[in-house]
Amino acid sequence: METLQKLKKINRRNTAVIILMVLAVLLAGILCLFVGSSGMTVQEGFQALLGNGTPAHIRIIQNIRLPRVLAAIIAGAGLAIAGLIMQTTLNNTMASPSTLGVSNAAVFGANLSIIAFAGGFLSTGNNLQSFDAGANPYATSVLAFVFAVVSVLLILGLCTLRSFSPNVVVLAGMAIGSVWTAATTILQFYATDVGLSAAVVWSFGDLGRATYRTDAIMAVVVLAGFVYFMLMAWRYNALLSGEATAKTMGVHVEALRFVSLLLSSMITAVCVSFLGVIGFVGIICPHVTKRLLGHDHRVTIPVSCLSGSLLLVLADTLSRSLGSGSALPVGAITSLLGAPFFIAIIFSRKGGHK
Repeated sequence: METLQKLKKINRRNTAVIILMVLAVLLAGILCLFVGSSGMTVQEGFQALLGNGTPAHIRIIQNIRLPRVLAAIIAGAGLAIAGLIMQTTLNNTMASPSTLGVSNAAVFGANLSIIAFAGGFLSTGNNLQSFDAGANPYATSVLAFVFAVVSVLLILGLCTLRSFSPNVVVLAGMAIGSVWTAATTILQFYATDVGLSAAVVWSFGDLGRATYRTDAIMAVVVLAGFVYFMLMAWRYNALLSGEATAKTMGVHVEALRFVSLLLSSMITAVCVSFLGVIGFVGIICPHVTKRLLGHDHRVTIPVSCLSGSLLLVLADTLSRSLGSGSALPVGAITSLLGAPFFIAIIFSRKGGHK
């Protein structure tokens, strides 16, 4: 009886946390809508959101800020859930979307598109006007996504040659990621000034390039991943007890790990291909969630998603508040906020251990 009451209390707490997180994300999103350099008042912003303001205000709210806020909510959730699942399936608390070299491969693909193809730099040289006319942002995103997926498939394929163990995956990811980084450096070395600057700017995490179409694509992929991960929640819980125990409970560990890593990497690839590299969300949010609420994936999956959305929305709000007319790269903000916070989490452990 006492155990039943304790479980009910935990369930009520978890439900309350999820509700509070949803409200926090909504409030942060509304706040982010009205932060910027346009000098728009809150009342004018609400009128523009409803389509009743001036054409300039309507364009700013509906075509610039709203897609940006939606991108922060969707990408934050996707990166956080990808990090959580990678940490669980690899049994590595430091695992993140960058562990498998996904971000490195996406950066190489984007650089290849910008420097050699999308901007036509092989023929336009340093002519900035020719670049503006020839650049195709969707070509950049597609090529970044393709290379990210190829990288993941290559790593998982190599791991099948040896026992599909977490350590093999991590080591293979680090090795392949280094190769992509080296290839990107060589590509940038031979780029023109305009090509190099455009490629470097792309690598910054920038929510300003989001549109309703890109938001919809990211939402479909993240939602599909979220549904699958929630359906597999009890299997992830079993995996926490060890592979041997999970197998005795009927969990096909190798298949679960393969599908989970592939889907997590695809979520990351889609977000990175549209928005650039945004670091630390996939590490910080799952760690904070597990530290506060435990390791039950029925709870940590939705809460990690919400905490990732909240972190990225707040980071974007801060980036536009400090930008003095132009938003700072949101990836830099997440790293500045995440690194010291993560160090504090590590050193707050008793004796430096779990």
